[in-house]
Amino acid sequence: MKNSDDKISRAMGVCKRLVSSFSYSWKKKRELEEAQKQLNLPQHALKTECPTRWGSRQAMVARILEQQKAIAQVLSNDRKQRHLYLSWQDIDVLEAVNKSLAPLVDFTDALSGEKYVSISLVKPTLHLFNNSVLKDQEDDTLLAKTIKHDILGYLNEKYSGSETQELLDMASALDPRFKLKYVDEDQKESIVSRVKLELRDARAPSAMVEAPSVTTVAPADTEDAAGTDVPSKKRKLLASFFKATPDQGAGPHLQEDQVISLEVQSYFQSETIDAEKDPMIWWRDAKAIYPRLSKLARKYLCIPATSSSSERVFSTSGNIVTCLRASLKPDHVNRLVFLAKNL
Repeated sequence: MKNSDDKISRAMGVCKRLVSSFSYSWKKKRELEEAQKQLNLPQHALKTECPTRWGSRQAMVARILEQQKAIAQVLSNDRKQRHLYLSWQDIDVLEAVNKSLAPLVDFTDALSGEKYVSISLVKPTLHLFNNSVLKDQEDDTLLAKTIKHDILGYLNEKYSGSETQELLDMASALDPRFKLKYVDEDQKESIVSRVKLELRDARAPSAMVEAPSVTTVAPADTEDAAGTDVPSKKRKLLASFFKATPDQGAGPHLQEDQVISLEVQSYFQSETIDAEKDPMIWWRDAKAIYPRLSKLARKYLCIPATSSSSERVFSTSGNIVTCLRASLKPDHVNRLVFLAKNL
């Protein structure tokens, strides 16, 4: 493991020095463009790694591998730059890193979105990583397998907590694209019970209140002889004596529980929708069929899968509150950030 880390550190160090050398030399930039034209390579500039941006290391490695021949041609003309040459060992390391990290970039960008549901995608994504994307391939080198195992170990440990798993299972179950497909078999009944329990806890108090009895008013008794108003005399109808009182049983409670059970059962027995459809639009259209579940779905599906959205707000705030605008009041900052994010 330590040997692999040393190889990766050395290869990354060479890449950073290489990119830095081309970034600060106009002569090398011009020679790189000429070499790209001669070798029919894309006219792309080299990328550098940004410590605060995940995926920038893979982008740097991928660009260097793409421009490897052009870079070698430029460096061959200057003997003083031979220390920047990438050895075949470095190339093998970069290819292993790029092969292992490249599939994660698209998934990371998808989970970092703000304008669509993302929390319910975490459990399916982990399942896909473990069974397909990061699974060992026949042509994988030992280093590539080691990197994949390390990534899987980190991700599985990160989301292994019982509370985290319960949250992800609930979000996946309330997404009509997945439902219980990615929930463990031994947890399906528990998740269904949890959905019913939360619906019972969130039900309206009026559902547990007995309906008022029907009354009639005698017109002749509304006023006394002196003309003053007298409270209306209420008279129960015969049918009101057959209505169950709260002490005679849990009729309304049982009825509400039955409605919840039927609604949950109907939802989980229905077919899933296409994976590319928006679950929030589906819940909006199905609100009349699942009025209780639609509220619970909004509660869970609005949770972002990553902290990228809040980090973007921090970056926007940093661009607004500069050294020359450090006296802005908090209320004005909030309004400016809101406008910057929504215009």
